[in-house]
Parts: sequence; structure tokens; C-alpha cells
Amino acid sequence: MQNSSITLRLHSLRLPFSSTWKYGILALAILLLLGALTILAYQMCQLQKHSRTGKKKKYSSGDGVKMRAENGLRGKKMPPFLLDSSQQSDTDMEARTSALGKAESHTNSGAERSEKPAVQFLGKPMAELGAGPAVPYPCLSCSITEDPSSDLSPLPSSQSSLKFSLRYRREQCELLVSCLEVRGLPSRRHAEVAVWLRLLRRVPSHTPGLQCVVQEWQSRAVKNCSGMAFGEHFVCSLQDAEMETSTLKMEVQHFDKYSRNAALGEVRVALSQLKASQSLVLCAELQETTKDIVGEVLLSLRCLPISQKMEVGLLKAKTTPPRSAAEKSVYARIDVSCRRHRQKHQKSRPQAHTSLIIFNETFLFPMPRAAAWDCSVLISLYEVGPEPRHLIGQASVGRSMARDAAGHWDLMAKSIQQPVAQWHPLLI
Repeated sequence: MQNSSITLRLHSLRLPFSSTWKYGILALAILLLLGALTILAYQMCQLQKHSRTGKKKKYSSGDGVKMRAENGLRGKKMPPFLLDSSQQSDTDMEARTSALGKAESHTNSGAERSEKPAVQFLGKPMAELGAGPAVPYPCLSCSITEDPSSDLSPLPSSQSSLKFSLRYRREQCELLVSCLEVRGLPSRRHAEVAVWLRLLRRVPSHTPGLQCVVQEWQSRAVKNCSGMAFGEHFVCSLQDAEMETSTLKMEVQHFDKYSRNAALGEVRVALSQLKASQSLVLCAELQETTKDIVGEVLLSLRCLPISQKMEVGLLKAKTTPPRSAAEKSVYARIDVSCRRHRQKHQKSRPQAHTSLIIFNETFLFPMPRAAAWDCSVLISLYEVGPEPRHLIGQASVGRSMARDAAGHWDLMAKSIQQPVAQWHPLLI
């Protein structure tokens, strides 16, 4: 009875609108639906049109460079004065390149007549840095390096240069280095550039090219633009006898605080040709970055095919002990990558930083048999103490590495379940 009464009440309900209003509301809803469908069809046609034109459009490299120069970033028009300045900078760079070519030709012709050092220090003796008016110095192509195996050819299609100054105070036994300016780097938006400086000294050893890092500095990060001025000064105590075997390495890098820094080039200067009590301002062209040998590490590798694992043994390491009296320790980090996939790293126990560090530790990493030839091992030695940690050197072992590292990997693959030990150089 209750259900039947509720049904009768629902049938008796009627909307308080006439038929005209009802049909009008229905027509309005139909019109809105048709409008929405029309807009949807128009957007789909525009999307297909853009996709077709994007596939057919091809620009040459010259047209692309011209379009970017005229339109700027994100298709916005560049102001006329900025466009003129960019064109003027291009002409200045071409003029500088031609001047460099002439200077190098004159230098080569002079070198044929008489033997001269690889770097000619250009500039007049100055008083203290920053005193007196600025004197324009010609740009110099620097090719000094202590590593005979390094490549002295400039970076491909690069006109980048680093302007710096050097001064050695014999009375105070101090070396004063100033980073002034970096020019000619390719501009990158939201990118910063910093300069890493390392003072290297040759160490007498049976390992050819062995060096130690006496001091290292890092400049502040500057936003990448046409001319980046640093204006920072670094001081290091250095004896006269150490000047003959010391080399200053300045590496320009794209600074990134969230990932690894990208190296752009380096400049090396042998301090044996630096005269005492004389300030020199130089402009050197950036060369391709090279690694330096700062120690050795003894590694053992063993392949365990049944359990599908690889055993990495960290036995010993030879490094130069720190010059400071503060107690510092060294630990190693082991990274294994298989098929370009990095596994979870492992760390060794910290040991005292001496000339010979004994670890005697083994680490197990999973290694599928199918990916055995695509794996690589990276050993990184870090020094910790009162200051934050810093990298001492790295050694890599793998099939695609250098000759000695690849030979060690092949011996491990042939000697199943037998450890194979070999010394590897630490590079930085």
C-alpha cells in the first residue's frame, strides 16, 4: 500500500513550466552541444595541420642560426641594439681569430730559427695586482703540459679562452693566482661556469707521469654570458725548489649543483718558466681536458658464474700523504654498472691517509651472465677530515676501458672462480 501511494504521488508531480519553456530549454541545450562539437572538430583540424607542417619543414644549419639570431629565445623578437651587438661580437671574434692565426704563424717561424719555450709570457712587469691602469695584453695560445701523452690540439670549433695572472713572491715564498675572465664560451641558458684550479707537482716514482695535488681551489660560479669576470685571488705557499717541478692546471667547467659538472676545457702552465717578483697577465686558449695520475690502487676481481655474482677486492692504494698536520682518513666507494644500469654502491671502512693504505676488503655485486661483458667497476677514493670530503682519484676497470683495464677484465673472465689482482692508476 505504501509503495503504491508513493508511485501515485510521483505521477501527480508536474513541473511549474509551460510547454514553451520546456522546448526552449531543450533547444538551448542542443545548441550548446553543437557548439562544443564544432570547437572540438576545429582543434583537431589545427592539430593535424601543425603535425603535417612540422614533418615537412626542414631548415639548414645556416638558416637555423640566422633565425635564432633574429628571433632570440622562444620566438621573441630581439631588440635591434642587441642584434647589432651580437653581430658586432661575431665580427670581433673573427678579427681575434685572424690575429691569433697571424701570431701563431709568427711564433712558428721564430721557433724554426731558435728554440724557445712552448709558452711565451707576454706582458710587462707590473706592481701589485690591481694597482695601476689596466694594460691590454694580447691573447696567447697556451700548450704547456707536463703529461707528454696529452692532446695539445684545441677543442673542436672552439675559440674559448681564459684570462689569468700569475705572480711569485720569493721573499714570502708564495704563489698568487688570479682568475680574471673567461671568453668565447657557448652560451647556455640558466647555466653557470666555475674554474677549478689545481697545483700539481711531479713525484719521483717508477710510475711514469705520477703527480701529487699540492693545493686545489674553486672559484665562485658565474652566470654564463659573453664575458664572465671572476676577479678572485688564490695564494699558496711554494718553495723555490718546488717551482721547477710544479704545474698549474686551470679547468673551466659548467657548474651544476644537482648533477655532475661538464668540463669545457683546461689551461696548463709550467711554473718553471715563471720569473720571481714579476706579475704576468696571460690569455690562453682552452685545450681539451686530460687526466693526471695521482696514485695507484691494487684491485682483485673474481667471477662467480654459479651464484651470478662478482667479487671486487680492494687490497691496497698508494697516494701522496697530505701536507697538513691534521689527521685525515681515506675511504673508497665502489660502483658497478651493468648494461648502463648502476647498482647500489658500497663503501669501505675509513683508513688513515698514509703513503700506503691497506684495505683488504671484498665486496659482492650481482652480475647476470648475459651482461658480464657490459659491466664496469669504478673505484673512487675520498679524503675526509675537518674539512668536507674531496676526491683523491678514480680507477675504472671494464671491457670497454683502456688497455690495462680491459686486460684485467679479460683475465677475470678466463679465470673462473679465481681472483685476479692488478695495479691500476688513480686519475683525477
